[in-house]
Amino acid sequence: MPKVAGVERGQRQLNGPQTTGREYRNLSLPAHGMRCDRDVTVRMRDGIELLADVHRPDSDGRFPALIAASPYPRQIQDLGAPMGFIEAGASDFWVPRGYVHVIANVRGTGGSGGTFGFFDAQERRDLHDLVEWAAGRPWCDGSVGMIGISYFAMAQLEAAVERPAHLRAIFPVAVTTDLYEAVMHHGLFSSSFVTPFLAMVGLTSARSDRFWRGPLVDAARQVLRTAPLHRKFATMNGESSIALLHAALKLHHDPHPWDDLWRAMAVEHPLRDEWWDERNLLPLLDRVEVPTYLGCDWQNVPLHLPSTFAAMRALTNAPVVRVGMLGEFGLTWPWESLHVEALAWFDHWLKGQDTGILDGPAIRYWMPGADEWRTSDRWPPEGCVQREWSLRADGRLSNDHGAPGERSLMALGAGLGRSRPSDADPPPSGWSGPASR
Repeated sequence: MPKVAGVERGQRQLNGPQTTGREYRNLSLPAHGMRCDRDVTVRMRDGIELLADVHRPDSDGRFPALIAASPYPRQIQDLGAPMGFIEAGASDFWVPRGYVHVIANVRGTGGSGGTFGFFDAQERRDLHDLVEWAAGRPWCDGSVGMIGISYFAMAQLEAAVERPAHLRAIFPVAVTTDLYEAVMHHGLFSSSFVTPFLAMVGLTSARSDRFWRGPLVDAARQVLRTAPLHRKFATMNGESSIALLHAALKLHHDPHPWDDLWRAMAVEHPLRDEWWDERNLLPLLDRVEVPTYLGCDWQNVPLHLPSTFAAMRALTNAPVVRVGMLGEFGLTWPWESLHVEALAWFDHWLKGQDTGILDGPAIRYWMPGADEWRTSDRWPPEGCVQREWSLRADGRLSNDHGAPGERSLMALGAGLGRSRPSDADPPPSGWSGPASR
């Protein structure tokens, strides 16, 4: 039997912070072995079939299900690689503690039928159907939660706005709620992220199930999950992941629908319109009626951090909203952080255990600099003062909005015909001396 993941002695040690500073009680203990049903077909209401791997306890009985859904290869979510698409969570943590971990590929990816729509209305309907399918399986007790970060987190909110009857709670950490704001970052097309992202999804979706479950990937899994190497991944965050994504651009992928989606975003829909509105969850979040745990790391400014606070404000009808804001390396790959926190959350809502997850203020946040956990019942915390700063032409921030500042640029080229440059010359192209205002 594979080693159980966790934080106790003798367990496969998880990377990242596991709680937001609280002590929990009555948490589920690892008491089960694991089995996996591969390539299970899940029929959608329009007849299209999605594929899922079902990791479940090898004991008789029914258990709560945790669904993780995305366009990323379901077959390698346990690979242990420090890549930005290993984000479904650790099956070897959840299954031994009495949960079924369902890892599914959304429409048009990983062998699932249909065409990938990237956060569209069809994807929302599919996720509703996926929740209800899981609730009706003989291994499920009828209680369903959802888990995973980034796209997996987006999928949770997509499902929740459709209000599936058996969805009990979600844990969407590192969300993006409005695709336009993520792709058109402050009005500028974020090609450095979107281009390699779509290339990577296209590339991985083209790989066969036989490839992902083949001896090469199995060998990589054995190496990547060795304890000394795994510990090194505790600092593999978003900046590290972007470099790996760019490597995908050098490899061939089918242009349809991946390049079609890229063209739609970059060229055909440069301004917010109906195409983007279909992919905006913010106006729909008041439909969420299940307990929701949000969170993010402070470093994820370009993509997920703004959506975390936007979602917090928009979840007006969720019965309970809790938030955990993490410090540096709070979210790394493979995603394993906050598993104990999530266990306390799901044990409470899916198993009815008093874990202490609701004790204290609703918001817990790591304060950089002070290096300590702080709490608040509101955001911003009471006593905070908001100040507006502007970027001056001299490269500095200032709250003097009437002073634009200035810089002068001296370009000497190759020295304007001299045989060699003078030691007194600035660089061939660069800022000349100290800035002035």
